Amino acid sequence: MRRAYLAFAVIPFIVASSAFAGDAEIKAGQGAIDGQLRALIANDGAKAYSFAAPNVKQIFPTVDAFMNMVTNGYPPVRKPQTYAFGKVEETSPGSIVQQVLIVGPDGKDYEAVYTLQQQPDGTFQITGCSLRASNSLST
Repeated sequence: MRRAYLAFAVIPFIVASSAFAGDAEIKAGQGAIDGQLRALIANDGAKAYSFAAPNVKQIFPTVDAFMNMVTNGYPPVRKPQTYAFGKVEETSPGSIVQQVLIVGPDGKDYEAVYTLQQQPDGTFQITGCSLRASNSLST
């Protein structure tokens, strides 16, 4: 099954780094994630898909394919009760890893780790996401 092996691959979350993204990059990355989550909550598949980077769109070439993957594989991301941004790291210039703390539709805590890449037009788009249940979340 093509489900998210590349687009939503498990990514190790590195908590210590000497290179941190600037405020503008962090806000842009968080804006992309927030925009996608709000679109998912509103059932606006086209808008949610617009935040996906080219690598994701290559694997899921239609809005329907993308939405099916998110709906079936990532229910806490698809319909979060609440979410908050946690740790963030710039892994290289123009590449950000952002932790998102989620309370899923089942009331349980989850940690989503998003990767984002700055595009040629300067925007940040989501290149991947890993999701795991969490017993203790911290920011």
